[in-house]
Amino acid sequence: MTVRIARAVGAGIAAHLEALAALRIRVFREFPYLYDGTLEYERRYLARYAGSPHGVIVLAVDGDAVVGASTALPAAHHSDEIAPALARGGLDPATVFYFGESVLEPAYRGRGLGGAFFAEREQQARAHGYRFAAFCAVERPADHAARPFDYRPPGGLWQRHGFVRRADLVGEMSWRDRGDIDETAKPMVFWIKELS
Repeated sequence: MTVRIARAVGAGIAAHLEALAALRIRVFREFPYLYDGTLEYERRYLARYAGSPHGVIVLAVDGDAVVGASTALPAAHHSDEIAPALARGGLDPATVFYFGESVLEPAYRGRGLGGAFFAEREQQARAHGYRFAAFCAVERPADHAARPFDYRPPGGLWQRHGFVRRADLVGEMSWRDRGDIDETAKPMVFWIKELS
């Protein structure tokens, strides 16, 4: 299996949005996100990455197939939920490069691609002078009915890449879970790394 890593920035991201949207819908259906997404929503959400001059998408490509992707952009260019949460936690959003999603098809996990995603996004953040990298992750109860018996939280990977969980820094995002009719708000805990 030969997987190559490719980067697109700014307006060059637009060519990859459809593949990323479909991948996000597939991967985020899994626990812990349980996301019941639509292409229409995905197109609107992902357009902000293409519209940001510092935005980046990192792709894992096997042949012609996009099997993984990771995104980042300045926190101030993300949704309305990100910058206020960072400010409440004492961080100036203008100094933060926000790491969006990292999604990878199951067959390609455990092969070091997550590390490549972090490295490429951090390179983009440093190139534009950001002091911090940050992302947030959904918090589900440990006894959640949809939690697979073999689920392994990714916190260990994130810590190995220098991110620190900030239990005091919690935002909120809303989406519709699989099987639900309406969107509900979810707690999103931030992970922060100071870039040197």
